[in-house]
Amino acid sequence: MSRRSGILEFAVLGLLRESPMHGYELRKRLNTSLGVFRAFSYGTLYPCLKSLVTNGWLIEEPGSAPEDARAASLAGRRAKIVYRLTAEGKEHFEELLAHTGPDTWEDEHFAARFAFFGQTSRDVRMRVLEGRRSRLEERLEKMRASLARTRERLDDYTLELQRHGMESVEREVRWLNELIESERAGRDKRTGPEQ
Repeated sequence: MSRRSGILEFAVLGLLRESPMHGYELRKRLNTSLGVFRAFSYGTLYPCLKSLVTNGWLIEEPGSAPEDARAASLAGRRAKIVYRLTAEGKEHFEELLAHTGPDTWEDEHFAARFAFFGQTSRDVRMRVLEGRRSRLEERLEKMRASLARTRERLDDYTLELQRHGMESVEREVRWLNELIESERAGRDKRTGPEQ
């Protein structure tokens, strides 16, 4: 399975965990809720849905029938298929949510994981946030070292682009620091002053 299809699988299972949906609704939610998924077409979504059905993680159910079935058939429309998460699908999604390996810190994966943080346990959120911060700090260090070596060979515009990239990473590291502190403060509030 490709990295991108794994992200789509994760997001589809997560959205269907909230409620059953038909393909159009699902694509719309992917596009509005998870901006990183705008590039996914129906040509990508429906094979993913079929694969999830084949694996037993989703079931297809006929949607609500049009009021006038004869008129709908004459117009060439058919009832929409609604996708519902199975018990096995919920279990699989829970396993995916609990995963905190290095791929969860990468750019595409992190955005999808973050979109489902409300359904993720605090300890998993902390590991993903700290892993992401660590990954970005490594990236920032490499960017600084590269810029120091090549600064005199770059034109002004390329230097500006490099500076912009570094500022973006620095901004995300600050944001992650704030999220991590917020998570820790939330944990401290729940456990009390004895910690």
